[in-house]
Amino acid sequence: MTEAIVTHPDNHEPTEFTLAMLDWLPWLEPPAEADLTPRQRDSLVDNARSKSAYFRLLARDPDILEARTRTDKDIFFNTSSGLPRAERELAAAATSRHNGCIYCASVHARHAITYSKRSEDVRRLLATGVTANLGERWNAIVAAAVALTATPIEFGPGHVTRLREAGLGDAEIVDVINASAFFNWANRLMLSLGEPAAAAK
Repeated sequence: MTEAIVTHPDNHEPTEFTLAMLDWLPWLEPPAEADLTPRQRDSLVDNARSKSAYFRLLARDPDILEARTRTDKDIFFNTSSGLPRAERELAAAATSRHNGCIYCASVHARHAITYSKRSEDVRRLLATGVTANLGERWNAIVAAAVALTATPIEFGPGHVTRLREAGLGDAEIVDVINASAFFNWANRLMLSLGEPAAAAK
């Protein structure tokens, strides 16, 4: 079956990194919310995600979507030990900034601000890029995230040493790796399936 390609000629795609809420427009038609099968609804894990064109599109393969969503939730919400939520979000925001994923960067930058209260630093990351000076602990996290994002084999003992010297333990370093690696993949998926758009008013 040939998939219908969806174009958005009237979309003025954002070209700058922002903290604004954005929409996302798919290039393939996702199932309508009313047409989701029970298995597809289960794969969303959170029923509210049925409102999202992105998650409905991924629900075309519900087994992969469910695995993706449960992995995402474990990395970002299972904070009883390891890295604080703010710094998991920082790693995701830095990865998204480096990859050029304006949509994901906006989401995770907002979360980083919510959990860290470091609005000026997060805004500097979006405006200046991954070379922004955010203080050594955050600089070490961003450097590790960028190394994993650019070419994973570039991440090595030097990054681990720097993270340890910045005060991170082994579990926290694993969380930096998980958040960065997950969003390195998630950015590429989102960038290949659609485009960001200004939120509808």
